Amino acid sequence: MVRTGIIRAFGGELQRIIGRAVSNRLSAFVSGIFVTLIVQSSTATALIISSFASRGVIALTAALAVMLGADVGTTVVAQILSFDLSILPFILAATGLVLHGKNRSSRTRQIGRSVFGLGLMLLALSLIVQTSEPLRDSGMLAELFSSLTDEPLIAILLAAILTWVAHSSLAIVLLVMSFALGGIITIDLAFMLVLGANLGGTIPPIMATLTEGDLARRVTFGNASFKVIGVVLMLPFIGVIQPYLANFGENPARMVVNFHTAFNLGLAIIFLPVVHIAGNIWTKLIASSPLQDNDDDQPRFLDENAVNTPVLGLACATREVARMAEVVDQMLRGVTDCLENDDYTKVDDLIELDDRVDMLYDEIKSYVTRISRLEIDPPESNRVVEILMFTTNLEHMADIAESLLGALEKRSKMEVGFSKEGLADLLTLNKRLTTNLTLAISVFMSGDVQIARQLIKDKTRVNKMQNSFVQAHLERLKEGRMESLTTSSLHMDILRDQRRIHSHITAVAYPVLEQAGVLRKSRLKKTPI
Repeated sequence: MVRTGIIRAFGGELQRIIGRAVSNRLSAFVSGIFVTLIVQSSTATALIISSFASRGVIALTAALAVMLGADVGTTVVAQILSFDLSILPFILAATGLVLHGKNRSSRTRQIGRSVFGLGLMLLALSLIVQTSEPLRDSGMLAELFSSLTDEPLIAILLAAILTWVAHSSLAIVLLVMSFALGGIITIDLAFMLVLGANLGGTIPPIMATLTEGDLARRVTFGNASFKVIGVVLMLPFIGVIQPYLANFGENPARMVVNFHTAFNLGLAIIFLPVVHIAGNIWTKLIASSPLQDNDDDQPRFLDENAVNTPVLGLACATREVARMAEVVDQMLRGVTDCLENDDYTKVDDLIELDDRVDMLYDEIKSYVTRISRLEIDPPESNRVVEILMFTTNLEHMADIAESLLGALEKRSKMEVGFSKEGLADLLTLNKRLTTNLTLAISVFMSGDVQIARQLIKDKTRVNKMQNSFVQAHLERLKEGRMESLTTSSLHMDILRDQRRIHSHITAVAYPVLEQAGVLRKSRLKKTPI
């Protein structure tokens, strides 16, 4: 609840914070601490950073530095939760319920969700401590844990598996802390279990990024390698580190959480200066996949990890829509090439682009629909509608362009040609389509009111131009021009389809102008009484 609420409320801000803070490894490290303190989970931070890395927003070296900071950040959370906060859980839970009221804004409700979740975390910790108190008299449990003390590898593996199941190293560290506080386990065994929890915390991000591409996997595997090396280096010193940690507090719970913090601080001190070396190593170990890089028929920017963060998810969808628009633009430019150069060698490839547009349309629609089911603010809801409308219009444009290309190819095989004037008219109109599609993409991406106005004004001009071209064609038919007679049906169909395409292009401007309050509600005159 804490992670979901914070990411939904501040997802965009988190991206900007990380984006500004990755200029050097030290600032990236600090940003990792800060973000993890907000989202209360190094796993969540790992998924966010991996997502950014897979989209090229952050370099691998900076991403690894952020992850080192995230691991330290989660120990700070553990430090806070280790104090006696007996009344605070109920205060936080009540505050969260109030903030999550129906009449609150979406962001306030998400903050309330996080506050309530934090209260539940503190309450759960106190219940764990209370429940574990009778276990200190259990002979069977004491025998089990005493056997684990002599088997450090098994103890580490057990804690790693528990952490993987729980998807939270913080939860397992707090559980170990409560066992140590109750005298159920020795301090040495507690330290081993903490090492295992740190190892297990790297498994969920690895599993989540196995299908996310090479850039994302380099981040999660690189961070896991830091933990593995750290555990191997620390294990021989388990028995001698206890007296040093006792100087900061002899309470068993305090020693456990201090060991957790010291371990991750030590990793940062050791590996932060050499993250560039680690990045180069993992770049070689996980090489780029040529198939992945060249797979144009699959979505590139629809990041599954961003679905639960409407701001980030809609940004991903917007980038994918822009890519879809580029495919439609390629088809329209292909129509121009067919008319201008009478070259149909690439027409089959251009027609197949419609399948790519259809696939992207389905994927974007499904992705945005899932985002729309979340609690989102009115601006985000409006953006969902804009994305669905624009992608629908792009899909219709691609269908019309496919039909045009097929008709033109059929005409070329019949060895009949347009009149010189008619061909010039078709080319002029089609070039206007590609120009205005560029403007439409700009309106969709930026919401610029002036460009939207320009598009609507140009719609009237294009309609007049199309009407004049129709009249000119009819005049040529009256004159008995042979080229016009043989291509009349196709010529009229192309002019009609070009007008339809332009209507779909300009449709993107209406929501922008409506939100700006510069669009009349109706163009109809009042009916006289």
